[in-house]
Amino acid sequence: MSGSNTSNEEVNLHECLELITRLARHAGKIIKSRINEKKTIETKASSIDFVTETDQEVEKLLIEGIKQKYPHHKFIGEESFAAGIKEELTCAPTWVIDPVDGTTNFVHSYPNVCISIGLVVGCDVKLGVIFNPILDMFFRAIKGEGSFLNDEPIKVSGVKQLTDALVAVEFGSVRTEEFRNIVNHNINYLATNAHGVRSGGSAAWNLAQVARGAIDLYMEMGIHAWDMAAGYIIVKEAGGSVIDPAGNEFKLMNRRILATSSIEIAKEVYSKFQQYYPEHD
Repeated sequence: MSGSNTSNEEVNLHECLELITRLARHAGKIIKSRINEKKTIETKASSIDFVTETDQEVEKLLIEGIKQKYPHHKFIGEESFAAGIKEELTCAPTWVIDPVDGTTNFVHSYPNVCISIGLVVGCDVKLGVIFNPILDMFFRAIKGEGSFLNDEPIKVSGVKQLTDALVAVEFGSVRTEEFRNIVNHNINYLATNAHGVRSGGSAAWNLAQVARGAIDLYMEMGIHAWDMAAGYIIVKEAGGSVIDPAGNEFKLMNRRILATSSIEIAKEVYSKFQQYYPEHD
């Protein structure tokens, strides 16, 4: 692919990181200033799938800021997707953005609210940033260079069995009986066998906690590429395992993830899960 504007060589990842760090911190100030205010809310896929004016404003800020420097790059964003703009993942440099991951948390002034930005080049996630502006926790990773929280290196815990693990689970926004039964089965299995269970209300937040060693396992089915892109590379660069919840290779557009502190714990649990296969992004 060399010679085209889609080649890996022409994407300076450190320049990209510098840009999105600045943009994310700017956007974070907006989110932090509004966390305790009354929000203007619309619903999306279901009665508990929210979008606020802040989601839309932050995504616009991020995309426009990136476009100024990289006009040929592509975007997959939660709010533009909800508005009917559906980008396919190609080999072109593509920014995968969730402007406010944990919108329900944001609506309720609960502090697990993150900006999640991943950069995919040649269908491979090369760069990720997760920023919780309420708690001032800034996670970042470039492929091959490790993961960091507020500029300090982070590593997964290395826990190798479920009985020693603190696990993160979510109930999701799908309200069908089939989905609820699957989720209830999987959460019951984890709760019965793990050291403890937590629900952070944000996929990006859960993945960041796996990367820093605070959570040992996070599994969810039915989420989207923008929930996972940044967290995927941050967990991988922190030494963690990221696979499909059925034990297969992780695919960003498949809307499913199992992130763990070790491959051993992943192998122990995945065959015990009931599986849900949502439509691809």
